[in-house]
Amino acid sequence: MQELTKDRVLKIMEGYGNDPQQLIAVLLDIQAESGSNYVDQKWAVLASAVLDVPLSKVYEVLTFYAMFSTVARGKYVIEICQSTPCHFIRAQEIMRWFEAAAGIKTGETTSDGSITLFRTSCVGACDIGPAVKIGDHVFGGLTEEKVKTLVRCCREDNAKELESLCQNK
Repeated sequence: MQELTKDRVLKIMEGYGNDPQQLIAVLLDIQAESGSNYVDQKWAVLASAVLDVPLSKVYEVLTFYAMFSTVARGKYVIEICQSTPCHFIRAQEIMRWFEAAAGIKTGETTSDGSITLFRTSCVGACDIGPAVKIGDHVFGGLTEEKVKTLVRCCREDNAKELESLCQNK
């Protein structure tokens, strides 16, 4: 993926009519196109200026919503549910499987920039828990082998196979 440019960020905002009411959508698109799954400070400052939104408001959004990050993350962010139901049905074990398969600890990003592991609160999939969320997809019924497959798909950037394993198609 190419490095995000000022022209591309301006085009994203223009696509939303430079409407300050579209701040969240603009920031989501900037983050998606960043190549590192985050909103860099320079793009937050630019969004503030172009959309005529106080920089404090931009950072309020970036730091309030869990889907945003102000630091570089992997292309695939694997969010491991830590809700009470998932906790009682092996969430800690699932987390250890992901850490072993990815070769990193929770909160870290792989050296190739493909995966970041995070703990998260409820992903709304108690019926298939313990569950994980990767992008917009939720995965449950996890076994150690399925975890290894999910990690492999992320490392290989195999979105098609990843989607085929998804529980919320």
